[in-house]
Amino acid sequence: MAQATIRDVAREADVSVASVSRALNGHSNVRPELRLHIETVAAALGYVPHAGARNLSMARANAIGVVLPDLHGEFFSETLRGMDRAASERGLQLLLSNLHDGDRAVRMLHTMRGRVDGLIIMAPHIDPDLLLAGLPPSIPAVLVNCDAPGKDRPTLRVDNVAGARTMTEHLIATGRREIVHLSGPDSNAEARERIAGYRAAMEAAGLAPHVVAGDFMQETGVALTPQILRDYPTADAIFAANDMMALGVLIALRAAGIDVPGRIALAGFDDVPLSRLISPALTTMHVDIAGIGARAIARLTEAIAGSTDHALEVSLPELMIRETTK
Repeated sequence: MAQATIRDVAREADVSVASVSRALNGHSNVRPELRLHIETVAAALGYVPHAGARNLSMARANAIGVVLPDLHGEFFSETLRGMDRAASERGLQLLLSNLHDGDRAVRMLHTMRGRVDGLIIMAPHIDPDLLLAGLPPSIPAVLVNCDAPGKDRPTLRVDNVAGARTMTEHLIATGRREIVHLSGPDSNAEARERIAGYRAAMEAAGLAPHVVAGDFMQETGVALTPQILRDYPTADAIFAANDMMALGVLIALRAAGIDVPGRIALAGFDDVPLSRLISPALTTMHVDIAGIGARAIARLTEAIAGSTDHALEVSLPELMIRETTK
């Protein structure tokens, strides 16, 4: 007969895994009658706590591992701002790292064992099978905008398809017909979703989609704008897959003496703080970047406490109409 697990005890006692853990680890915030009930059920099932797991549960690192594709740029600084605020409120520290491609990603995830109480992973550029295989099963983790299915992990995602479709429909509604989408890299799940939303809106309006591959970097927006103007001389709008590329496009259009939005309308995605401060201000899809970061911390602390809530939370971006499309 297989040895009883803590989940067996929780199911038989009709309580949460977190309640079983607290009761059997001697926490003071458990009612005496509930502790006795749980201990009785555990004894009846022959449950023996795993010594290593027990030691880990009693000796918290009070640190959260945060794994991002990059630590540079306004998007990631906003994400970390939200995470840091929520972590500080809970007395937690953040341990930051970049998640590189391939086997290095798996090795890096495993180095987090014993150093953090849980992981927040934002990795839309990592193959989902590789990512899930690299996640140490003993460490609670929250997935943010990953290509991997959540399964037994809490997951937060942005509805990139709906957001890109909304932005493209807005450009069409302003009378634009030759709309070029400057995309993120095809290896990135969010980039692919934004392409899908753009294509869906263009095809629904009977318009031909035009996609130029970018990489989410401002410098790429600057560099690819001359190509867009050359390949699509009648283009009347450019929809960049993120704000940083859109800002690069704006720099290049200004240098070329092209009026925005008179000659070409311009739109981005994410609503980083800089998009509101430039002139003309950038039309974009607002993503609650800091809020998602804070929510990831909240979901992770619940998972560390033993929560089995692995629900998928989806955020819908909001259209912010500013000067570059008016």
